[in-house]
Order: sequence, then C-alpha cells, then structure tokens
Amino acid sequence: MLYGYKFDGEFSPQDGHYFDPSRIVLDPYAKAVIRRGEFGALGSDGNCWPQMACMIPSIDDKFDWEGDLPLKYPQKDLIIYEMHVRGFTRHESSGIEFPGTYIGAVEKLDHLKELGINCIELMPCHEFNELEYHSYNAIQGDYKVNFWGYSTVNYFSPMIRYSSVGTRNCGRDAVNELKLFIKEAHKRGIEVIMDVVFNHTAEGNENGPILSFRGADNSAYYMIAPKGEFYNYSGCGNTFNCNHPIVRQFIVDCLRYWVTEMHVDGFRFDLASIMTRSSSLWNAVNVYGSPIEGDFLTIGTPLGSPPLIDMISNDPILHGVKLIAEAWDTGGLYQVGAFPHWGIWSEWNGKYRDTVRQFIKGTDGFSGALAECLCGSPNLYQKGGRKPWNSINFICAHDGFTLADLVTYNNKHNLANGEDNNDGESHNNSWNCGQSL
Repeated sequence: MLYGYKFDGEFSPQDGHYFDPSRIVLDPYAKAVIRRGEFGALGSDGNCWPQMACMIPSIDDKFDWEGDLPLKYPQKDLIIYEMHVRGFTRHESSGIEFPGTYIGAVEKLDHLKELGINCIELMPCHEFNELEYHSYNAIQGDYKVNFWGYSTVNYFSPMIRYSSVGTRNCGRDAVNELKLFIKEAHKRGIEVIMDVVFNHTAEGNENGPILSFRGADNSAYYMIAPKGEFYNYSGCGNTFNCNHPIVRQFIVDCLRYWVTEMHVDGFRFDLASIMTRSSSLWNAVNVYGSPIEGDFLTIGTPLGSPPLIDMISNDPILHGVKLIAEAWDTGGLYQVGAFPHWGIWSEWNGKYRDTVRQFIKGTDGFSGALAECLCGSPNLYQKGGRKPWNSINFICAHDGFTLADLVTYNNKHNLANGEDNNDGESHNNSWNCGQSL
C-alpha cells in the first residue's frame, strides 16, 4: 500500500512555515520510498525529483535472520573498511552478476575477510537523490550525479536504487537485500556500521524543494533564523534541528530501528558536532519540554551536555552499539578530543590523519607528534575516562585525496567533473614524490 501526507497550515517562509495542503509529502518515518528504479536515470516525465509515496510493509513480509546476533567486538580490535555500496562493485572488473548493489557487495565479502577486515562502515545507504544536481558535464560528456549520497531524503529507508531489482515489490526487496548483506557479513565475522547524516537533509535552503520535513513542520526540523532563513552549519543549505524535542526523539527512533530491525552494529555520525548545538527552541523549552523564561542560549551554541547525545548514550539499545563522531562541522566547531562522549563515544581522529601525512611527506617537526599518534593520542583521549581505542585512526577516507592521490599530487586536480577544481578539500598534506604532476 502506498501513501503520503498533506499538511494544512500557514505558508509563510519568513516565519519559517512551509505548510502546503496541495502537496503530498513523504512520511519521515516511512520504511521505504518508491521513486525512480534505475540509478542515474530520470523519471518517466524527465523529472529529477519525482515525488512518490511510501510503503506500508506487509505483516507477512518476514525476513529469515537465521539466528543472527550482534558480534560485539571490542572496539580496540576493529579494522574498519569504508565502503560505498555502488562503487565497491560497479566496475566490470568485479566480475559479479549484480554490480553496484547490495547483492553484488555480498559476493565480495570473502575478499574483505581475506584482507583481515572485521568491520565495514557503509557510506550513506539512506534514500537520497543522486540527480539532485542534475546538469550536463561537457568535459565528460555525461550528467552529474551525487555519488557519495550525503544528502538524505528519508532516514528509515534504504537507498532503493542500490537494490538489484529497483522498485519491484514496493521496495521490500531493497530492505531485504540490505538485511541479507548484513547477515552475510556477520556470518563471516564482519560487523556493519552505517554512516548517518543527521546534520542536514536534501531539502536545502529556502530555495530547496519541499519533500518531507519542510512540509511537515519546517520550524521544528530545521534551525531557523529570525526572518525565516536557514542556519547553515552543515555547508549544505540547512541544519537539522537535532536538539529540538521532536527531532531528537525522531533520531533516536531511527537509530533504534536500524539496530533492532536491520541488525547494524553501530553508526558513524557525519558532521556530528552539529548534534551538540542548541536547538532553535532552546530559549523556549528545557530538556523535558517545560517552558522556561528569557533567552537561555543563542541558537547553535555548543552545549556541554547536549540532550540528543545524552539520550543516545543512555538509551538501553543504543548505548551498547558502536558510536563514532565526525567531531567537527563546517560552522567552525572542531571537537576532536573534546566531543561530549559519556565514556562510550569514539571520534574520527582528524589530527592523527594530518600528523601521519605530514610525517610521511617529510615535514620537519612531526616526529614527536607521530609518536603520540602511535601511543593512541593520549594528549586527546586520556582525559574523561576514555581510552586509545576511542580514537578512530585513519589516513585517507572519502573526503579529500585517496591513498594513491596522496603520493601522486601536490595539489588537487578535480577537473573532469566540471566543477573547475573548486570542489573537494584543498588542504591535503600530500606529496607527488618527485613526479611532474
């Protein structure tokens, strides 16, 4: 069964309201989103944003987990592989039947096992629109796509175009194929962590589309400035209002769903520092929803004990899974070594990445800093009861240079995608190793 919502109310963007009873919007809690079935292909009417409804799962639609249970590895033992579901097997060299899909990734799990990987960190698998910036790229002779997927349309729904069968069976196949991937990973002794993007959504700024949250209650779900503009700590046009009572309950409900129903082992939170910023209702209600008098905090102020992080950390289900923060945002809030952690959160250690890169390329004065990195960054993680394994150590990830680029280029060369080399990280601490590039 397919359904959607219409919300009646005031349409006054200057006051932060986008209610429009003529528009069907997605249920934020939908378990699947039925949209285009083929990755990178326009809708039948040439639309990049075909607004479809959602599914109600059949009560008879059961998945056989075969007794699957969480592996619960000690975090100090994790060797994490960051995986993009489509990119992992899309090339013909993968030699598999369903390249670029959840099923295709299952076929390559034995390869990761042979490499010694015991944890996969899936780049965004929530429903997103890869054609949101659809435009012609004259350099490549094709059309641009949002490949990474850090632009969520719906947080409860797996990306349907990573399924081998698209929209068939109203999206249930996409749900079950992702479940199969997780179950098969567990059989091989590999945990699965999801990269989640609760700092912004695909609805963008005041000129963006009305898809779901904006049409349901824009002023609750987003950080809104006094004249209706969107605060933009994410760098993507809007900021999810994470510490609003409604929104933080939504996030906790979502995380619990992915743990209990989809059996994921934990989460990596993109631009997690946004989740520590005060809500746009913070000057009106306290943590428990009761009114308080006067201006308490400016919108977006960093909180020492953010209600959302508190709720996640003390939730009976979530406090037992891996919780990893990308402890910064584009608004200048950098919290590596200082993210509110309740003794259980870990952090992507960006300082480790930068130190190792500087040392490898021979920059003077980094020997001592490298020694600290090899000792578990005690300068960052010996305080507050945390341990060396609360540092997620990495040298390359999806942001910035790949490992090959790191030793090939002094400067970025993002020319083929038609962005005039303006996109991507410019500060890469790279070295071309004497090559004329």
